[in-house]
Amino acid sequence: MDNVLGIAYDGGVLIAADQSNGRSILTYQTNLDKIKALTSHSMMGVSGPNCDLVNFTEYIAKNISLYELSNDGTKLSTHAQANFCRNELAVAIRKGPYQVNVLLGGYDEKTKSSSLYYLDYMGTLHKVPHGSQGYSTYFCSSIFDKEYREGMTEAEAMKVIEFCIQEIKTRFMISQPNFIIKKVDKEGVSVVSFGEDPTDT
Repeated sequence: MDNVLGIAYDGGVLIAADQSNGRSILTYQTNLDKIKALTSHSMMGVSGPNCDLVNFTEYIAKNISLYELSNDGTKLSTHAQANFCRNELAVAIRKGPYQVNVLLGGYDEKTKSSSLYYLDYMGTLHKVPHGSQGYSTYFCSSIFDKEYREGMTEAEAMKVIEFCIQEIKTRFMISQPNFIIKKVDKEGVSVVSFGEDPTDT
């Protein structure tokens, strides 16, 4: 029942995700952080079971860090990180599939550009200007199509994300009261807002 949204704007990427963690008819918590920082300038929003969410994001983040340490500080671009994720998902299909769908966003300091990538559990990879995972796709695809334009500012992109969140809260039959929003730009990954503090355990 996860909802993950992402949109690229001029100089950065916004990713939003619901904070609910549940199974069957139970809600376990409403302050889960489903957006993982991979590096100082990249992050991924993940929908899927909590076990796979944690395992996959930690595995990817640690391997990206290992690559940097093993190659004299060479940093992977957002494109390279997305392709590494895609390969790991594709290889896992025949071993033990990760039940995760991903939106990966990042800012490349070399090219001074931002990008957003869509990945699903089958290893599909696409570079997209905006995207969504989970049931939010049913509610937000038309909003993105109507509202998105190239060269948007951060404030304009934020309005589109807030519009999508409001639509989910209004139309979706399952209550998801809290959403967390993060951005990545030239300053790095930062939290824009959250419904409940993810660090409050």
